[in-house]
Amino acid sequence: MSMEITNNYSDYGKGCTNTAKEGNVTTSTVELKTSKPGVTKTEQIKTGYSNVNDYSKYLQGKYSYMNTGTTSMQGVPTTVSVSGAFLKKCMNDPEKAKYLEENLAALPDCASYAVSHAQGTLTSISYEIDANGNITVISSGTNDPDGKIARENAKRRAKEKKEQEEKAAKRREEKKAEEEKAAKRRAERKERMEGTFTVSASGTDVKSVTQNIVAAASGTSSFTVGSFDIKA
Repeated sequence: MSMEITNNYSDYGKGCTNTAKEGNVTTSTVELKTSKPGVTKTEQIKTGYSNVNDYSKYLQGKYSYMNTGTTSMQGVPTTVSVSGAFLKKCMNDPEKAKYLEENLAALPDCASYAVSHAQGTLTSISYEIDANGNITVISSGTNDPDGKIARENAKRRAKEKKEQEEKAAKRREEKKAEEEKAAKRRAERKERMEGTFTVSASGTDVKSVTQNIVAAASGTSSFTVGSFDIKA
């Protein structure tokens, strides 16, 4: 099974306080939302990076699972992908950066929730944040972690296949029997046609006697057509 959930980025209200600057990078102390409703936490976030690569390294230092391929959360293979285009938008925008870090920080708890509440066993989770900050979650799993259902289905399919093969074999046998019967009938007809026979007829009219001989030989009724006298 698989499931896809999309969440749209919405503009956040101002929430940055106590800023400090080191070169071009600004460190802001903010209140980040957490995965628990109504619960926030104080966190420092950084913006003002000159390139996406440096900003990505900063984020990966805090969220090692971001853009690093497949990792594991709650024992489930998990990928977290953030669009480079969105990172570029966030690296100099404190509000977008706050939104991004809130969601990145909440991922482990969200994965834990997904695993504990899934109807079945999750086999993979994917989190994707696109260029506009929209979040798509895709999960895959199985309702048959021990393979019992799969084995029963395989057994059922094997039984159905065997029954179909037996029916097909029976139809082939019946067809073969019919063909053998037809061949036997053809042989019998041919044999009758190739057989020898002897018939005889007598009378005083050579034409009618000949016609009777022909009729008898062909299996039709004897008949006499006309006559002519032969004098002794």
